[in-house]
Amino acid sequence: MRRFDADYLESTRRGMWEEVGALADLELDSRTRIADVGCGTGELTRVLDRESPAAVVGIDADRDLLKTVREHVPTLAGDATRLPLIDGAVDLVTCQALLINLSEPRLAVEEFVRVSADLVCAIEPDNGGVEVESTVEGEAALARRARERYIEGVGTDVTLGADGKELFEAAGLSDVRTRRYDHEKTVKAPYDEAALEGAKRKATGAGIESDRETMLAGDLGSTGFDELRAEWREMGREAIEQMQTGEYERVERVPFYVTVGRVDP
Repeated sequence: MRRFDADYLESTRRGMWEEVGALADLELDSRTRIADVGCGTGELTRVLDRESPAAVVGIDADRDLLKTVREHVPTLAGDATRLPLIDGAVDLVTCQALLINLSEPRLAVEEFVRVSADLVCAIEPDNGGVEVESTVEGEAALARRARERYIEGVGTDVTLGADGKELFEAAGLSDVRTRRYDHEKTVKAPYDEAALEGAKRKATGAGIESDRETMLAGDLGSTGFDELRAEWREMGREAIEQMQTGEYERVERVPFYVTVGRVDP
């Protein structure tokens, strides 16, 4: 399983659940016990705790990430395929952007079925369907090329979100429903610290450099990566120039699929 640090998780999920309509099928008003698996820094966990009267617990294999969740709800350290819960311990199991990082996501879903007495929910992206719009000419096409190279080398199915229904049904869940939710991240003037840091990482190449190993695991090759990185840095410099005049705008839409299934008695 791939691991991520707290800064990455917080930046990619910031503002994701300002609107909770896509969570309607979780029947949060009637839940009594919820386990949020692979909770990371707890963005979804806190939403569940806020929107439901249930007792909520966050579970993650990374004990350092759990420190930030523990301030809001109880936590448990545990692997998604070997949860530290008895059979039927909760009436809802959730996860967000977890299954795309597992080599065998079905094993995790089957474990969710074991510990849930009612519902299982997975909120997973289709990273192949990400769309970018930018005032920097060529940024959208460059981002698409980089994303394709990343997907080639990543080793897990990071486009899994759209196929969640098939995965749930294969694990024995019934009444499976899926809602699409597009998480939109916008950068525009006035620019906050996160936007400025993001442009800086593009201009220095630091952002794409962090994905070097993954991209080289595909068919790109070191020469191709260096060429892509040079284009990425140039794009970042153009973004900074536009920021200096307040012209830079960027919108990224990440399609997430909220899949919910019921555990048969």
